[in-house]
Amino acid sequence: MAGLLGGLEAQADRLSGTTLAALLAADPARAGDFALRCGPLYANFARQRYDREALDALFAIAERADLAAAMRQLLAGEEVNVTEGRAALHGALRGPAVGSAFALAARAQALSTQLRMRELVDALAASDVTDIVSIGIGGSDLGPRLIVDALAQPDARFRVHFLSNVDGNAARRVLAGLDPRRTAAIMISKSFGTQETLLNGGIVRAWLGDDERLYAVSTNAQRVADFGIPPERTLPMWDWVGGRYSLWSAVGFPIALALGMDRFEALLEGAAALDAHALHAPLRDNLPVWHALTAIWNRNGLHASTQAVLPYDDRLRLLPSYLQQLVMESLGKSVRLDGRETEWHTVPVWWGGAGTDTQHSFFQALHQGTQVVPADFIGVARADHPHVANHAALLANLLAQTEALANGRDSEDPHRRYPGNRPSTLLLLDALTPQSLGMLIALYEHSVYLQSVLWGINAFDQFGVELGKQVANALLPALSGERDADDPVTRALLAELRGAAS
Repeated sequence: MAGLLGGLEAQADRLSGTTLAALLAADPARAGDFALRCGPLYANFARQRYDREALDALFAIAERADLAAAMRQLLAGEEVNVTEGRAALHGALRGPAVGSAFALAARAQALSTQLRMRELVDALAASDVTDIVSIGIGGSDLGPRLIVDALAQPDARFRVHFLSNVDGNAARRVLAGLDPRRTAAIMISKSFGTQETLLNGGIVRAWLGDDERLYAVSTNAQRVADFGIPPERTLPMWDWVGGRYSLWSAVGFPIALALGMDRFEALLEGAAALDAHALHAPLRDNLPVWHALTAIWNRNGLHASTQAVLPYDDRLRLLPSYLQQLVMESLGKSVRLDGRETEWHTVPVWWGGAGTDTQHSFFQALHQGTQVVPADFIGVARADHPHVANHAALLANLLAQTEALANGRDSEDPHRRYPGNRPSTLLLLDALTPQSLGMLIALYEHSVYLQSVLWGINAFDQFGVELGKQVANALLPALSGERDADDPVTRALLAELRGAAS
C-alpha cells in the first residue's frame, strides 16, 4: 500500500507553495483539459490542487492498481465483497450484465422483479389509495427518500411519505393528517429483523387496521410471512446487493410509486449509461476514475480530514445525507482485505447542505477557517420552473463560491483577507431528470468502489454498524428494570433516566 500511494506526499510537497490561482495562470488550458463530460453530466476538476505532473502520478497509480480490471470484476459479478464471500451486483439491477453466468442470472432476477413492481404499481394506481408510507432505515430509506424528494411531481398519483427513525414522534408526524383507509405502507428491510423497521411497521399496521394494504421488500420471505404479509405483496431483495446500493432494486418500489414505473426505469437507464462509461472509457477519460483519484489526492496527498458536498439545487438537498452513508459506510474501514491495518487514512468525514442556504451558515468556515475543506459543488444548468431571476441568482452564487474559494482576495485588513486555495470540483447536470440523477449517483458509487481498491479495503461490508445494535438490544431489559447494565457509566445514566421518568 505504501508503495502504491507513497509518491503522493512528495507531489503535494512540491506543490505546497503553489496556489490554485498560480496554477491556472501558468496553465490556462487546464480549465478545459481538466474537465470531462458523460452525456448530461459534466465535471470540471480545474480547481483541484494538482498540476499535470501530479495528475500524471495519480493516473500512474490507477494503472498500477489496474482500476480498469477492478471495474470489470465488479460489473461481472466477481467476489469483490471478500469478507462476506459475495458479489456486489447493483449494476445488474439497471443494465445488461457482463461476464459470469451469475451476473446474467442476477440480471434476469432483476428484470423479473421489475415486472412484478409494475404490476403492483398498476394495481395500487387502480385502487382508492392516495398515500404511501415507506418504512425502512439506512439504505432502505435514504436512496428512495432522496430520489422521491428530488423528482416527484406535485400532480403525482401518490404522495409518498418516509418513516425511518424509531423515535415514536417520527411515526406520529408521518401519520398525522393521513387517512388510514386511503393509505398503503411498505416495510423495507433486507433481513426483516431491523428493530426500527419492525417497531414502526407494527405502529403503522395497527393504524391501518387492514393488512391488505401492507407490502414488504426483503430477502427473508419467512420472516415477512410470519409478520403477516403474503408473498403476493412481497418483493425480493438479494444478498448480492448491499443496502446502500439497493435503490435500483425493489427497494425503489416507493420511487416507482412516486414517479411512475417509466420514470423509475429511466433512472435505471441513467445509472446503466454511467456503468458502461466506467467500464469502457480509458482511464484518462473515465469520470469515476478522475473523481476517485481526486478524492485520494485530497485525503492522502493534502491530508484533508473532511469533504463537503454542496448541491445548488434545492431538489438535491438530501444528497449530502445520502452520500454520508454511501461513502462513509463503504470506506469507513481501517483494516485491509488481507487483515492488516491500513497504512493510510481512509475516508474523510462527509458533510454538507444545499446552497444558497449553507452560504449563510457554514461557508464562513470554508472561506476563512483554519482547515481546508475540499468540496464537490453540484449544479443544474436548466431550471424546471419559470422563475428566471431566481435561477440566474442560484447559478451566479454557485460560480462565485467556487471562484472565491479558489482565488481568495487579499486585503490590508486581516479580518477581510480571504486566503483562497480551497479546492473544489464542479459537477453540472444539463437538467435534473431521472436519467441524469441516475448517472450522478452511479458516479459516486463507482468512485467509492475505486477508492476502496486503491486503499485495499472492502467497500461492501459494514460490520461497524452492528456493535451498537447488539449493545442496544442487550440494554432493553435494563431499561425496563429487569437487569442492570455492566458498564458503570451506563448504570449511572440508567439511574438518571429512571429518575427523570418517575
